[in-house]
Amino acid sequence: MRKFRWSYVYLTAVFVILYLPIFYLIFYSFNAGETMNQFSGFSLVHFRALFSDSRLLVIVLNTFLLAFLSALIATIIGVLGAIGIYYSKKSWFKNTLLSFNNILLVSPDVIIGASFLIFFTMLGGLLQSFHLGFTSVLLSHCAFSVPIVVLMVLPKLQEMKDSMVDAARDLGANSWQVLKDIILPFLTPGVIAGYFMAFTYSLDDFAVTFFVTGNGFTTLSVEIYSRARQGINLEINALSTLVFLFSLLLVIGYYFISKENRLPRLRKNRLARKKADLT
Repeated sequence: MRKFRWSYVYLTAVFVILYLPIFYLIFYSFNAGETMNQFSGFSLVHFRALFSDSRLLVIVLNTFLLAFLSALIATIIGVLGAIGIYYSKKSWFKNTLLSFNNILLVSPDVIIGASFLIFFTMLGGLLQSFHLGFTSVLLSHCAFSVPIVVLMVLPKLQEMKDSMVDAARDLGANSWQVLKDIILPFLTPGVIAGYFMAFTYSLDDFAVTFFVTGNGFTTLSVEIYSRARQGINLEINALSTLVFLFSLLLVIGYYFISKENRLPRLRKNRLARKKADLT
């Protein structure tokens, strides 16, 4: 008989506390009534209202476009930055870069948002064509997503054997070939994880985005906040349900992608162990 563990109870309680409000929200998105006080019957009326709201649909498309672009740019910069940090020859310079990278992770979002607002206001004073809007939000999301990508990629670099790079150089490979054929394929799991993390951070960010939106541009989190202040609207529940399902699909997709990347490495390790046992 297995020994009872209180850790299972604690873990179950944590998941219930986290997911119960989400499922409560999803449940009432199918309510025929207009409030969450009483369930009047199953209906898709709020989903139909959601898809007939053209303004909200445009905001959803803008939010996902922003998340995809900012995650892509942040991933490119973060991967190159992680490689640059890892191969820095001076330890003090490497530690300084890592410290600056970690500061952005632990800094409050309100401080980061206010700093970006001041910076973009000054930039708008110098460049009359620059205004708060899509560009300012995109730059802000790229800035706070880069440190996340760096932290996802650096552990993979530390796992990589330097002998692989040395062997490639001994065979005549140049820096671009080493990066393309050796380093980047090895970093693929970390790059994918960094991209998904940057995407989700951009998708649900509110504090920083609230400071730097303008010129008629807004994101989903800011719009939901502004609508929630006006009162309960089950159209928000319907929208939140769809976003939750999309996030669930992303998690499942990431699981299968990472699983496909792990299988070849596991097979190589098993073959290496078999060869070692035979010898």
